[in-house]
Amino acid sequence: MTVRQRVVVAMSGGVDSSVAAALLAEQGCDAVGLMMRLWSETPSDNVSTHNRCCTPDAVERAREVASKFDMPFYVVDAREAFRSKVVDFFVDGHKSGLTPNPCLECNRFIRWDFLLKKAIKLGATWLATGHYARVNQVGDEYQLLRAVDEHKDQSYALSVLGQAQLSHTLFPVGGYTKAQVRDLAFRFGLPVFNQSDSQDLCFLGDGDYRRFLNDRVPEVMQSGPIVDTYRKPLGEHQGLQRYTIGQRKGIGIAASVPMYVVAMEIESNTLVVGPREALGGCYLEASGVNWVSGSPPQGAIRAAVKIRYRAHPSPAVITPVSNDRVEVDFDTPLRDITPGQAAVFYEGEMCLGGGVIQP
Repeated sequence: MTVRQRVVVAMSGGVDSSVAAALLAEQGCDAVGLMMRLWSETPSDNVSTHNRCCTPDAVERAREVASKFDMPFYVVDAREAFRSKVVDFFVDGHKSGLTPNPCLECNRFIRWDFLLKKAIKLGATWLATGHYARVNQVGDEYQLLRAVDEHKDQSYALSVLGQAQLSHTLFPVGGYTKAQVRDLAFRFGLPVFNQSDSQDLCFLGDGDYRRFLNDRVPEVMQSGPIVDTYRKPLGEHQGLQRYTIGQRKGIGIAASVPMYVVAMEIESNTLVVGPREALGGCYLEASGVNWVSGSPPQGAIRAAVKIRYRAHPSPAVITPVSNDRVEVDFDTPLRDITPGQAAVFYEGEMCLGGGVIQP
């Protein structure tokens, strides 16, 4: 990066994006802060009126950080794009019986489409964010690497990015641990140095996705039968979307051995449970696969695969069956293969890409 090239910093009022902005300002970059106003629920007695990523307090914190480094700062309206690409995706996924991950869609369509286009219109060469990941250029190819801090690594949710996006992307904090980032925030004198990390889905005013779904698609929250793997009735569930594959607590049945959610049958509105040994599989199919390099491998490859953000990578053989569909065969069974979540592929510290686990 040439120092005086313009960089747009995606700011949230949190410690990570604030330190990213401070590091770029320290390097003498021509930096501009942008914050997105995202969709939030209709005000009610029990639900906040603001998206958690852009509350008035968060806007003021981001503005204060930008001002400290003489950075222009703007708030852009992304509410409609966020609603149509992220919120509707979340709702439609649950209607289809999936457990969707809206954070990937936010990165795909909001940060690295909507916001990147805004950055380019402002004359920026780069979009910088506070994500914990790294970009490495080898010749003409851009690689997506894990963060130095493996506990904060966010490459899983960034697996939707490709060459066009990574060629304009900076992750200034990806080479630091979270503790180092907080120390930097303190050294820079930022008002956010002790700001807590954001949790849960940002568009849920109260953090309760079950209440959110019940308000919008009550048909997916209807009660129905709970059966074991032999189809023996065990009780009644209170809506399939209250559960997830591998769940043990909160099922609401009595059994002689611990029971786990094994499957959710949408057509019959049936929750299937079973003992621990009924969980797990060595195989999954993923569709909508994005390859960071821009093209799939020519044949089967060995890689490590994460099936959830917090999951440990598991060794597997990945076989492309088309440009955007793969079959994954794991060396050992995994408990929580969940349709709708992402399967993300790694070769060492490099993220190869990922796709959506199919039913």
